[in-house]
Amino acid sequence: MRQPLEALIERYQRSLYAAAFNICRNPEDANDAVQDTFIQYYTSRKEFRDEEHLKAWLLRVAVNRAKDITRSFWRRNKISIEEYAEEIPFENQEDRELFEAVMKLPEKYRDVIHLYYYEELSVKEIAGILGASQGSVKMRLSRGRSFLRDVFKEEEG
Repeated sequence: MRQPLEALIERYQRSLYAAAFNICRNPEDANDAVQDTFIQYYTSRKEFRDEEHLKAWLLRVAVNRAKDITRSFWRRNKISIEEYAEEIPFENQEDRELFEAVMKLPEKYRDVIHLYYYEELSVKEIAGILGASQGSVKMRLSRGRSFLRDVFKEEEG
């Protein structure tokens, strides 16, 4: 199953950007990762079983490309979480605080929290995208939630 590139861009661009930004923490790098993902789709001859397989493949490519960019020597224009948070229009202060807390998590927990809650992927799908076992994904979700609970308990107390 192959779909026209324009349809994929319209359907998945925001989702891929959010996943890439979650890793890069930089708008320009996240955009580059998304663009590279669509270029890879366009130049590949890969056939997909169904829509879920296609979405998982796109997310995996975007996540891997974002990680490559993050690790690259040439990475520049780093901005802090606080600077980026100023650019996002949050509906309320609680949303801003939750975003900042999630962004402060270690990457392995931040990734699974983002994919599970914001992309609404199953544990099985996340395991496939990250190349990890389902047990590992469940453990990372549990520990990520625990870290977030601790952060908010400290703020209340």
